[in-house]
Amino acid sequence: MAQDELRAARERALALGCAPLVDAMGRTHTHPAHLPAWQSPTPDVPLAGPAVTIGFLPTRDDLPGSDRGFAEVLAEAAQDAPDGAVLVLSSGGHPGVSHAGGTKLARVPAHGLAGVLCDGLLRDFTELAALGLPTWCRGEAVRWGGDSVMPYAANVAVEVAGVTVAPGDFVYVDRAGGVVVPAASLGAVLDEAETVVADDARTVARIRGGVSR
Repeated sequence: MAQDELRAARERALALGCAPLVDAMGRTHTHPAHLPAWQSPTPDVPLAGPAVTIGFLPTRDDLPGSDRGFAEVLAEAAQDAPDGAVLVLSSGGHPGVSHAGGTKLARVPAHGLAGVLCDGLLRDFTELAALGLPTWCRGEAVRWGGDSVMPYAANVAVEVAGVTVAPGDFVYVDRAGGVVVPAASLGAVLDEAETVVADDARTVARIRGGVSR
């Protein structure tokens, strides 16, 4: 998808919000696509954009590639990413530990990425808020989590809260929750979500006009 098309899609998604997008995905696909509510240092700032991913694994010191740090894996994930891409971090089986914080994620804007979704905890909410990026996760941590999880693979399909996220999928998150839309279906899902909003508006108007159904 061209950059101008991505920008237009992002604007449409932001105007719609989470619930209509989830409804539209349910009408378009049968696989799980909705995400639960998340926490954010800037909860009034939604996240919307195509995904680049980092797959975490439980920490293991003898696995080939386990010596790569977050900066190296992030650089690989962000290589050739489109403008407005968002970084998605899987849990590595440990959603209750820290996966990154203000220092590691300070690299995100330098790579041209526009936000972060982490299926785990993040540290340093005050620092993350200062980055000016929409950042969503399972909560704030104070302890380093590198003895539990390690960043391992860049731009692979990952599991986030029971939903598969493939590189290039369009990810939307706000206070209500989130949704993952396959890139090839994005236009159709946005069209359907706008239909959902219009249908709901007509129903509300009829109810207010005294029609019960």
